[in-house]
Amino acid sequence: MNYLEELNDAQREAVVNSDGPTLIIAGPGSGKTRVLTYRIAHLLKNGADPFGILALTFTNKASEAMRSRIEKISGSNARSLYMGTFHSVFARILRVEAPRLGFPSNFTIYDAEDSKSLLKTIIKEQGLDDKIYKPNLVYNRISSAKNALITPQAYATDGELLTEDRNARRPALGKLYQIYCERCFKSGAMDFDDLLLHTHTILEKFPDALYKYQHKFRYVLIDEFQDTNTLQYAIVRRIADVFQNITVVGDDAQSIYAFRGATIDNILNFEKDFPELKVYKLEQNYRSTQNIVKAANELIHRNRNQLKKEIWTDNSKGEDIRIVRTPSDNEEGRWVADSIQELKMREHYKNNDFAILYRTNAQSRAFEEALRRFNIPYKIYGGMSFYQRKEVKDLLSYMKLTVNHNDEEALKRVINYPARGIGQTTLDKISIVATNEGRRMWDVLENIFIYDFPSRTKNAIEEFVMMVKSFAALQLKMTAYDLAAHIGKTTKLIAELYNDKTVEGISRYENIQELLNSIKEFVEDDEVLEPISSEDAAGLANDKTLGSFLQTVTLLTGDEKVTENIDCVKMMTIHSAKGLEFKAVYVVGLEENLFPGAQSLYSMEDLEEERRLFYVAITRAEERLFLTYANTRYKFGQLNYCEASRFLQEVPENVVSYHGDLKKPKIQQKSEPVSSFLKIVAKPAFKPTVSNPSVSSNSEISNEPFIPDDANTLQTGMDVLHEKFGEGKVVSIEGNGANKIASIFFSAYGVKKIMLKFAKVKILTGGN
Repeated sequence: MNYLEELNDAQREAVVNSDGPTLIIAGPGSGKTRVLTYRIAHLLKNGADPFGILALTFTNKASEAMRSRIEKISGSNARSLYMGTFHSVFARILRVEAPRLGFPSNFTIYDAEDSKSLLKTIIKEQGLDDKIYKPNLVYNRISSAKNALITPQAYATDGELLTEDRNARRPALGKLYQIYCERCFKSGAMDFDDLLLHTHTILEKFPDALYKYQHKFRYVLIDEFQDTNTLQYAIVRRIADVFQNITVVGDDAQSIYAFRGATIDNILNFEKDFPELKVYKLEQNYRSTQNIVKAANELIHRNRNQLKKEIWTDNSKGEDIRIVRTPSDNEEGRWVADSIQELKMREHYKNNDFAILYRTNAQSRAFEEALRRFNIPYKIYGGMSFYQRKEVKDLLSYMKLTVNHNDEEALKRVINYPARGIGQTTLDKISIVATNEGRRMWDVLENIFIYDFPSRTKNAIEEFVMMVKSFAALQLKMTAYDLAAHIGKTTKLIAELYNDKTVEGISRYENIQELLNSIKEFVEDDEVLEPISSEDAAGLANDKTLGSFLQTVTLLTGDEKVTENIDCVKMMTIHSAKGLEFKAVYVVGLEENLFPGAQSLYSMEDLEEERRLFYVAITRAEERLFLTYANTRYKFGQLNYCEASRFLQEVPENVVSYHGDLKKPKIQQKSEPVSSFLKIVAKPAFKPTVSNPSVSSNSEISNEPFIPDDANTLQTGMDVLHEKFGEGKVVSIEGNGANKIASIFFSAYGVKKIMLKFAKVKILTGGN
């Protein structure tokens, strides 16, 4: 096959000029993988030794796909390539070289769970508090140190790191790092980071090994170069130093993994290390419409630290990008589900043509619930369903046990979480006693003092039983939200998650807060979704108990299981979406302090990474792109007014349209320097300046608190203002006394049935 004929001019140039240091800047949808694949195939076609080619990727899937395509062009010698992920290739090298460092050739490789288990043992042996020295946190600290080329010895003498540890009340982190490495060495084991660090050490300490691999690998090629960290680049730079036939392919505009240790400086400063560098730019986009490409270009050009390029496409102009604002995060979920249903009917899209992209996993809940109501199958990509996440199930289990003490699955899940000295052996013994006596486990727990258990265990069980009973006694005195928050606080489950400041720990804490937010919405929701009688509506509206909420959740999460081969909507974080493409993409939650996140407002580098993340999100779309945000969102149990993301202001006006009568969002904080942001962030509270979609385009939400009028004075024909839905007109009022229900028509949301006793409305004009 003549593979060169399949390439455009820029791609062909990047493929055939295979000698010397080369940077291939590949924009989204520009055929990056094809160019890298064909460049390797071209080397083989022109006589390069396959054993002398080192090709590094970030996923096994990518390397396997590339090897398969290379083999179709150049034959079976593609099987001899040194191609794979950084970790797999360097593990292969270490099987030969590890004895130089005192490791056996058949060393064990620890995965993350193995490493954390070892750290847990060391922390316990050192007599340290595992609530302060959490294994997950210590593991991440050690991993970051290794990837920054900081050995235990260097860590122990680094004043800045030691000061950070002391300020965090973890002065023993350096010692734990040292002991951990000693234990791994003693066990003949390496973790994933060691595969990189020990390879680097061998190249540093043993000149003959460095000479060997520098002359073995005449060609070095790296995919997704913008995602490399300091350690990865240090290794390949050394290996490529003799022949300097190093090719790196990537896009600085898609560098979004700083939290994993990746550094954009590797690609931005590549030319400083290789002055003879040849640069090829792949700027033609084959994926997206002209409108989407134009929006992406204008957005990313605002970043200061970048390699300049101008993406273009021969594709059609396409539909306008739609910016959509909804009254609440729940309404955002409903709007997205409704829009998907509409496109399926009108344009005959399939479910798997759609992707919903969000900044954090916690945001998935509202969209999951909305899709279920529409019976639209979906899959959480790179994660799991919101209600299946461990921390969510933990708190839900406490709630279930509160409502039903005999729920043994819930009991077994939480009886020792957070740890209270009731281990698995004790639990197994309780289960055996219950089975032998034909009793429930809870019955045994209630009467624990008549059984043969250690006194310490009996006391711990009694405290647990009394705690759960205290929760149960509050069911009729507290709303579901107040009781759930009380449970989370009293069990110390929320504190346990809050104190874990790792990336994973923060995500888990956000998920718990989102669960509490959903309960708060359940309690405060004053609308009746189904057209039922006023008597039934009154009963539903009054039942804001924990049991009622749990029933709602159970009905939502009962039997929806999606497998890979089912046509389904994909839901994922934007980080998980990198490298994927979909006909229609919904980028949701575009609000200040969510996207960009509040933590990114304190440095230009972090803010620019957030903008690159938005760039990645919008360039996943082929045909249609929707950008949505909510006017209100629950956070920590409080209804917060949200401000449109500054990134929406950066989307060019001539490629967008707005949902309903919403006009261009008015955003105070455009892309200004960080110093001006800090004044805004420092304010105790801020109010939105965007107009309500249900209100005329010239009106703005007042900075004054929303104080509703007495809803009992409502009459048919009145014009009212609702806190969430904007302006509306009272169509009818039915029912008597405390059970009165008003049917109110809102131009953007149709008729809503609202119980007067819960209604939050201001009266604008008189009625009949």
